[in-house]
Amino acid sequence: MRFPLLRLPLALLFIVPVFIGQAAVWGLAKRFGKVPVALLSVAIACLLGWAAYALYTRWVEKRPADELRGPGALKELGAGLAFGAVLFSSVIAVLALLGVYRITGLRSDLSVMVIPLCVSLAAAAIEEILMRGVVFRLLEASLGTWIAMAISAAIFGAGHLANPNASALAAVAIAIEAGVLLAAAYLLTRRLWFAIGIHAAWNFTQSGIYGLPTSGIPMNGIFVSSVAGPEWLTGGAFGVEASAVAFGLASAAGVVLLVIAGRRGRFIAPFWRRRGEGAPPVAATARSPAISGPAAAPSDP
Repeated sequence: MRFPLLRLPLALLFIVPVFIGQAAVWGLAKRFGKVPVALLSVAIACLLGWAAYALYTRWVEKRPADELRGPGALKELGAGLAFGAVLFSSVIAVLALLGVYRITGLRSDLSVMVIPLCVSLAAAAIEEILMRGVVFRLLEASLGTWIAMAISAAIFGAGHLANPNASALAAVAIAIEAGVLLAAAYLLTRRLWFAIGIHAAWNFTQSGIYGLPTSGIPMNGIFVSSVAGPEWLTGGAFGVEASAVAFGLASAAGVVLLVIAGRRGRFIAPFWRRRGEGAPPVAATARSPAISGPAAAPSDP
């Protein structure tokens, strides 16, 4: 199992059951209530997701799960939460200035934010472990950063086609704006906390604060709001993350993070270039001690 591409299917066997279980548990909501099921969803995604990833890295890759270890985890998570919240609030600010987004009321019961918070945390945790910790990381170790980013972003976008009110345009928007942004967030630290924070804050700010659908799923937030305008500007029923404004701002943020990651030497060449140029193993390209473990994959396919 020394080749990263051969490890990918095995890694999916560890993580995908947790991903499916986290989504399937919502079928119990009618019987037990949404809040208990939402809390259970978070526990499955965060605790079982982390445990499954740690077991995989320990048993198969013979190393600790450095992508989810401290120190520095809280700092990276906090930075991601702030980044994601500011980024989506910037989208709302532009839409408000254009007269597209309007706040029509304010809910006094803060408990309405519990469901969006749980959904956001659960989705961010398990999806980042699966998409960036497994799919992107193992593809990158063989095919290089750019190809891995393109493939993982396409998979991430296509995965949202199963959401309510999804469309091909929405899937493309998610693939580019979120798939690239979150991969770039992982590249900066070679850990998952920054990407998890961005993902969770973007989703929660969208639904729990501004009262908008998240990836086609309507939820109540602290603000009662309305969106009106052409679909290319509002995102339609899928939500404003499929709008041109969200696409532009999130994509620009992703490019900025990629530039920073490139300047820090975080990019990995595909295996055939590393062979042809007599490049050292992937681990030698890592400049931060925090990335020496996960980046230590062999340079072969």
